[in-house]
Amino acid sequence: MLASRMMMKIDKAPVPLIVPNPHDPRLTERVAGTDQTGAAVGINVPVERPLTLYLNAQEIVTMMTIGDYPEYLALGYLLNQNMLKYDDVVTEVEYDDDLQVVVVRTEHHTNFEQKLKKRTQTSGCAQGTAFGDLLEAVESVALPKAELRTSWLYQMTHAINTMPSLYLEAGAIHGCVLCKEGTPVCYTEDVGRHNAVDKIAGWIYRHGVDPADKILYTTGRLTSEMVIKTVRMGIPILVSRSGFTAWGVDLARQVGLTLVGRTRGKRFIALSGQERIIYDQNLNFVEEESARHKRKGGERDD
Repeated sequence: MLASRMMMKIDKAPVPLIVPNPHDPRLTERVAGTDQTGAAVGINVPVERPLTLYLNAQEIVTMMTIGDYPEYLALGYLLNQNMLKYDDVVTEVEYDDDLQVVVVRTEHHTNFEQKLKKRTQTSGCAQGTAFGDLLEAVESVALPKAELRTSWLYQMTHAINTMPSLYLEAGAIHGCVLCKEGTPVCYTEDVGRHNAVDKIAGWIYRHGVDPADKILYTTGRLTSEMVIKTVRMGIPILVSRSGFTAWGVDLARQVGLTLVGRTRGKRFIALSGQERIIYDQNLNFVEEESARHKRKGGERDD
């Protein structure tokens, strides 16, 4: 049993704006070392903590995470692995900080013993996993009509790159940002990009947010896993500062997802869903990325 003194239940609440908190002492540690000259240095590094997820009475997975928003991460993981449907009734989510356990309870009985035997490790960092029926789950999805104005694209990437974040504080971390037009509304970070996007999925589900007019931005590669999770959430546009994988592009074209990569400064490349793009921004008024805000993937496709 979980320790009741640490229990937290998820109840309905207004939609919050989620942004990084780089000064949260639980998310980084100060580590001493030496630099290339032998001089003593101290740097901040992100933490990694195990979080074990249960769906009702069944243990599903243990994830390595920085530890913020465990409820969103748990819900999003189950949704994006097709273990939880968007019309399922979640009766409560319980989190024990001492045991590092989160339990999602649903109104109906669940049993995923056979499904858990069919995990496929994906190219996501920190050992992302996917299950065989995920492709079947996205084949029938009809993504909403939407538009991507290039003015929104440049506005949101500038906001994301300059916003205080764990990446700018400590590096070694991925971010995913849900945007409405050019404005970030939910910005999550974690050691693996799949964790960051799962938190966004949980936030959408938890607060009943409409994904049809949203844009998802990720700092990581545009892989098959990222495409599948974006489609599962019903988001029509996926943007990254990094590059593409061939299967990610192929899946995006099959389902009609707008896929935009290598988005740095004035530059970007769209390989799927270009019909949604409206070129309304004069590039003469767009600044290139500053050296301080260049991220992993700035010089190559990481």
